[in-house]
Amino acid sequence: MTRTVATWPNLVTLLRLLCLPVFLWLLFTRDDRAAAAYLLGVLGATDWVDGWLARRLQQRSEFGAVFDPAVDRLLFIVGVAAIIIDGAVPGWLGWGVVAREVLVAAMMLVGTALGMQRFPVSQWGKNYTFALMFAFPLLLLGASDAGWALGARNAGWAIAVPGVVLCYTTAIGYVPRVWRGVRAARSGAARSGAARDVSDVA
Repeated sequence: MTRTVATWPNLVTLLRLLCLPVFLWLLFTRDDRAAAAYLLGVLGATDWVDGWLARRLQQRSEFGAVFDPAVDRLLFIVGVAAIIIDGAVPGWLGWGVVAREVLVAAMMLVGTALGMQRFPVSQWGKNYTFALMFAFPLLLLGASDAGWALGARNAGWAIAVPGVVLCYTTAIGYVPRVWRGVRAARSGAARSGAARDVSDVA
């Protein structure tokens, strides 16, 4: 893994991030729900591109390992929050998903602060994010005046319901992993302290 920041995968991630203000402009300034929905859908569909490039070009970087997931989470949370504010989805659905993201992030931060080794997102966690990154744009499109709005809305709900169930299932699954990680860190620190004490006595 390289320490270089200027890589093609990081450039793709940056371009995706720069599309976020465009999405907000389309939704709130232009009041164009359909265009905003298409852009958000493209951003969700291209989530895999930067990771694929990193593997293909052998350009995995320490910066990218942090930057890519941070941008993914920002796009997801801001996108969902904007759609809630727009009124295209019920508050309970959108804020329920945002609350899950905030709670999991807080849990990871606390665990890391207590010495836990960070672990990668589970495959099911990736699956739920991928599903909802399609569900919310479809629901937004369903609230537009596009000719296929009703079909988009129905498809959005068909994906959103299992996606929300999966998002909370994965969140609950992270709890024992964080707990074990913190216990392992504290146990390792205790053993290290005991070893130092023995060394001092010797």
